[in-house]
Amino acid sequence: MSPWRFFHEHSAEILEATLTHLTLVLVAMAFAIAIGVPLGLLIVHRPALRNLSLGIASVLQTIPSLALFGFLIPIPFLGGIGRRTAIVALVLYALLPILRNTYVGLTGIDHAVLDAAEAMGMTTAQIMWQVRLPLALPVILAGIRTATIITIGVATIAAAIGAGGLGTFIFRGVAMVSDAVILAGAIPAALLAILADVFLGWLERRLRVA
Repeated sequence: MSPWRFFHEHSAEILEATLTHLTLVLVAMAFAIAIGVPLGLLIVHRPALRNLSLGIASVLQTIPSLALFGFLIPIPFLGGIGRRTAIVALVLYALLPILRNTYVGLTGIDHAVLDAAEAMGMTTAQIMWQVRLPLALPVILAGIRTATIITIGVATIAAAIGAGGLGTFIFRGVAMVSDAVILAGAIPAALLAILADVFLGWLERRLRVA
């Protein structure tokens, strides 16, 4: 069967898998941003916490994705078979680029700007929220952009633990030795990654211009 015929005959199933995949990515990214950005704010003036958090995030990034899913399955409350474990794993993978870019963006501000803000009588908290954070937003968004692309790719492997998504077609196609079935998962996943990259890249450029 040709790929295009398979796409036509299974369009509803492919759409459902795409929406599931997108849901996994969006939920995981929401948690990763909610953890990574505030933690990035905290480690600016806390060297010990900075070394610990960046070190742990770096180690997590080096663990093969399928192995990380396997490590999480037996953990109570977080693990198990299904979407919960997949989301936890995706959050852990997305943390490093978000955390690192948040820290780099906040500490890469021109010292003359920070000195001027301090000379105006602004407190450390005011400098952080009114000067550092607005200027660091493009760099932070670049980290979110990278994390999103990584998450879309890793989410395909989540099908191995019953989380659904486009990886279902890829694994099924490999088992069936069917190019059409593999492409039914691979093409939408690639399109999601491209669209996310284009949109977030456009948003990043807008913030840099602003």
